[in-house]
Amino acid sequence: MSNHSRNEAVLHHIAIVGSGPSGLFCADALLRQRPDLKIDVFDRLPTPYGLVRFGVAPDHQGTKAVTRQFDRLFAGGNIRFLGHVQVGRDLLLADLHAHYDAVVLAVGAHGDRPLGVPGEDLPGCYGSMAFVGWYNGHPDFRDLAPLLDRPAVAVIGMGNVSVDILRVLGKSRTEMASSDLTAHAAEVINAAPLTDLYALGRRGPVEASFTSAELAEIGRLERVRPVVNKADLPESLPLGIAPAELKVKEKNLQLLHEFAERTDDKPIRLHFMFHQRSEAVLGKDRVEGLKLVGRETPLEIGTLIRAIGYYTAADGDLPQSDARGVIANTDGRIEHGLYVVGWAKRGPSGTIPTNRADSKAVADLLLADYANDTAPPKEGSAALDAWLLSRGVNVMDWTCWKRIEAAEIAAALPGSPRAKLAAWEELRKHRQP
Repeated sequence: MSNHSRNEAVLHHIAIVGSGPSGLFCADALLRQRPDLKIDVFDRLPTPYGLVRFGVAPDHQGTKAVTRQFDRLFAGGNIRFLGHVQVGRDLLLADLHAHYDAVVLAVGAHGDRPLGVPGEDLPGCYGSMAFVGWYNGHPDFRDLAPLLDRPAVAVIGMGNVSVDILRVLGKSRTEMASSDLTAHAAEVINAAPLTDLYALGRRGPVEASFTSAELAEIGRLERVRPVVNKADLPESLPLGIAPAELKVKEKNLQLLHEFAERTDDKPIRLHFMFHQRSEAVLGKDRVEGLKLVGRETPLEIGTLIRAIGYYTAADGDLPQSDARGVIANTDGRIEHGLYVVGWAKRGPSGTIPTNRADSKAVADLLLADYANDTAPPKEGSAALDAWLLSRGVNVMDWTCWKRIEAAEIAAALPGSPRAKLAAWEELRKHRQP
């Protein structure tokens, strides 16, 4: 028997935990090489797409268009979506091992890293995962009810997440009309009396990690003027910058110099503040200020958002994250038969397309691991379905998702692609036709 035919005999049923871009890119790469495979994709939410639905900014609809590729993937027939099933609660990783030949974890990184300073537990202080989830319609954060009733908001972090949050807060109602910003968030943001936004970074402008396209958008907003202290900006980049980063950093520095020259008058000022380290969040019953190291006068703010990174928070018997905040692995292999992709593998870095090559590499590794395996294949989907039914697990499949999607599209305001259902009870109503 050839290696290929032996591979077909022993590797047939694969489970992927997580339906975000890393998990679905992995499924696509597996099926392109082995179209005979049967793949079940599990997600604890009733809706697929993970980071694309809940992390990508609501006004970046072009980035969200990758879901069309994923729709075609599910239409192919050899891949199923099992939503509303939480691995670690409804079934264990050990149960997946019992039914599938291999398991891929695509669980992402959903834990907000803390600042580690006094006062960050005050009302008005939020992690970016929670805040972005709130305005993007994640059901876990539907009732976050963030305090946005004061003139000033500070976001700690100098990456794309920080810039996304500031842009969403700063855009006018008209500018957001073609987005899928949730109605509950739009109501609060539109009513917020904002005059000053702050982007705070521990390092300098050269080290900032936002992309040039994201930064340039800030300069085009109708009611926001970016404010940069020219003294914070070098005239040119220092030596030693990696060639892959050089073009972006040159453009970023150019844009920041342009911002520093602006004198136009707009109702909201967005202050880029570099070399700032937080010492304490101030306030008695809520956030009222932020004390910065070496600065005598605190920033007067009513809201503080931490956009300083995430860590993988695993459920039940799933592997826990290590000191780096990821699941320990070697090139995506945790052990034979168990793999990890995406942010849970490498940390919260890169863009949506970054996951494509990364997930393909793990798919290649998985298939190579089984090239000479002689273990008998597992029973797969049919046995798993009976197992779930016997335990009363209420799976919401692809058909349920399509009912949710249809309801969102039907309820959309003119110009908007959808009106997201964001509450658990709203989503669960679509379990039945």
